[in-house]
Amino acid sequence: GIRKERTMKTLNYSRQREAIYNYLLSTKTHPTAEAVYQVVQQDYPKISLATVYRNLALLEETGQVQRIPCNDAKDHYDANIMEHPHFVCNSCNCVLDLEMDNLEFLHTLANQGFEGEIEQSQVVLFGKCPECARNKK
Repeated sequence: GIRKERTMKTLNYSRQREAIYNYLLSTKTHPTAEAVYQVVQQDYPKISLATVYRNLALLEETGQVQRIPCNDAKDHYDANIMEHPHFVCNSCNCVLDLEMDNLEFLHTLANQGFEGEIEQSQVVLFGKCPECARNKK
């Protein structure tokens, strides 16, 4: 009987992880773990915040999502793993994708005087988003 229970747990675990990943794929809002939890909890009422954190860490480890460290002391998550810069608003803490076609300049910049090999970069720019800039928050 023990083996069966363990299998069920693994199955349930990956189904929850899939739900977390699918939600991240469906949104451009770069949600925090708490925001992911609130959405996934609607389909999986028994899921815990700890499980969401654990699964997000696993998805980050496997390269399926990227974690964006922000200044609201919370990490935000993005299922778009293509290299692209993010903008974080210092006022409302929103996280936006910045559209840049060519990021080669970042590698050129980073390679100046650096003898290693840069394979990827994560750029986070901080300031006021268009809405906060308009409203002078």
